[in-house]
Amino acid sequence: MDSRSSVSVSDESSEAEAAANGGCCSSSTTTTTPSLDAVNLSRTFSDVSSFSEQSSVDHSGLFEPSAVSKLIGRRSPASALSRLSMKPRADVLDRRSTDDELELVKERFSKLLLGEDMSGNGKGVCTAVAISNAITNLYATVFGSCHKLEPLPARKKTMWMREMDCLLSVCDYIVEFYPSTQTLPDGTKVEVMATRPRSDIYINLPALEKLDAMLMEILDNFEKAEFWYADAGTSSFGSMTSSSTSSSSFRRSTHRNEEKWWLPVPCVPDAGLSGKTRKDLKQKHECASQIHKAAVAINTGILCDMEVPDSFMVVLPKGGKASVGDAVYRAMLGADKFSPDYLLDCLDMSSEHEALAMADRVEAAMYVWRRKASTTHGRSRWSAVKELMADDEDDDKNVTLASRAESLLLCLKHRFPGLSQTTLDTSKIQFNKDIGQAILESYSRVLESLAFNIVSWIDDVLFADKSVGKQ
Repeated sequence: MDSRSSVSVSDESSEAEAAANGGCCSSSTTTTTPSLDAVNLSRTFSDVSSFSEQSSVDHSGLFEPSAVSKLIGRRSPASALSRLSMKPRADVLDRRSTDDELELVKERFSKLLLGEDMSGNGKGVCTAVAISNAITNLYATVFGSCHKLEPLPARKKTMWMREMDCLLSVCDYIVEFYPSTQTLPDGTKVEVMATRPRSDIYINLPALEKLDAMLMEILDNFEKAEFWYADAGTSSFGSMTSSSTSSSSFRRSTHRNEEKWWLPVPCVPDAGLSGKTRKDLKQKHECASQIHKAAVAINTGILCDMEVPDSFMVVLPKGGKASVGDAVYRAMLGADKFSPDYLLDCLDMSSEHEALAMADRVEAAMYVWRRKASTTHGRSRWSAVKELMADDEDDDKNVTLASRAESLLLCLKHRFPGLSQTTLDTSKIQFNKDIGQAILESYSRVLESLAFNIVSWIDDVLFADKSVGKQ
């Protein structure tokens, strides 16, 4: 008797048992084992879901061959089918989330290659501007809706780490060559050109990654806080206090920025914050302030290293006096000891809009005076002899005015730390073609913004605590 007859006998015995039991629910008593063909034709969703779970931890990238090779041979077909029969809906959702992440990565990668030109005609921006915009847009996506001192949601934190790791990986291939020696197997030494990371990236990128980790750690420490937030138009009931004051009246007494009425209002207990919490907030405030200063210093250095675009130099006025105005020009030229703080006090700028306009004018005048000091005008021999002393005096005056304009600009930026980018900074970012500088500038700029927001949020909580103490 062969295997076919044994199968038929087992089938007849199972039919007989089913008839003896009344012929009902026969399918429940019959156990079937999936054949090899059935397993090969079925799609194991468990492998896809396991890849989704792994991708949420491993940020090495979705396009690596090692990640795809892990899809094969993870589980036996029987266990895969059993898991599919137990939780089919969960596996479908896992597969859908993985597909969404893959599509998102494909979309971002395609936009970078296209230079944000969806027509495909090659008229998009250069790679440096595309990566800079990608980092800026990623920051707006992750932190744009954050207005509270609380840990970043796990999904957004994973998204920030994964995509920033992908964008920063470009810096691994920006290298410079330097002469080195190599020893051959026979002991002969030959001169070769070796590679090393470019100096600005080697110095600034690890520092920025450290600042990024410190800011995330500051936000993670606010998981259990004594304060809470009340949204606009809601009451502060149900919180840690029994106060019956509505949020509108509470906002008038405890909110620092009255013009930003849409921001949530920090609330503290009736007795105020504890001494330990207040001390911890002040320490985090100091730490975030130092991070902000470090990010500003790196961003300022990168912007100074960028080339000034020709489009900015073309539209400069002929003289610096016309740019800054008569009053500021006389104050910068006539004083023996120039004091930028005293000049800013006399100008009495009340808004950041006025400060930004003044920064643009001072920066334009500074480059006008620098250009005049460094430019040699062609003259005839007789005129050169006649105007030799006058040229020396003009050069000294232009150098002095350019130096004083630079100190005035720095003082203006220190007095208004949240000042927007000047026209020159915007032009440098727009026309920059150095990919390494674009990554460092955009990364430091978004960290500067995040650190400034954290400092502002801590100030709001401390102001609310101080206001409760006065009542």
